[in-house]
Amino acid sequence: MDEMVDVLTETGKFTDNVEMKQLCHKKGLWHKAVAVFIINSKKQVLLQKRSKNKKMWPDMWDISAGGHVLAGEFGFQAIIREIKEELGLSVKKEEIIFIGCSTSINKKGDILNKHFNEYYIVTKDIDEKNLSLQKEEVSEVKWINKEEIIERIKNNYDGITDKEGCWEYLIKYYEWLEKN
Repeated sequence: MDEMVDVLTETGKFTDNVEMKQLCHKKGLWHKAVAVFIINSKKQVLLQKRSKNKKMWPDMWDISAGGHVLAGEFGFQAIIREIKEELGLSVKKEEIIFIGCSTSINKKGDILNKHFNEYYIVTKDIDEKNLSLQKEEVSEVKWINKEEIIERIKNNYDGITDKEGCWEYLIKYYEWLEKN
């Protein structure tokens, strides 16, 4: 069954309409999405490799977890749900830090994603071997050093998804960490 999402105006206001995610992508309707970066005490970020069956960015390295905000859901609730679904990892609201938001438009084939994106950080030391990956979404995960991910982002998203806004927020977060 397709996920139901809140339809937004181009300025991010709720329209009081709820549609299937697939229809939003077909018609190019604005809706919300979330992305989370899980960072460990070594300042490494956990990346997931998207399943080869994904319609957008198949078989590419991506954010730790993320997805659509369901109708009536807040972004932090979507983060908790997506981390559990994709990685089999439980996190609490108190572990989640909101770091920013942006809009994005991505078109691939018959999909037109128009998203209001929210970005989050979870700081957690976990053994990636103990995660339970959702095979339809994620083929593997790995920790990557701060310097390497920043280099990949600056090198035209070398080997990672070209989700412009989200990666820039990761860089800004790393810059903030260095200053504090």
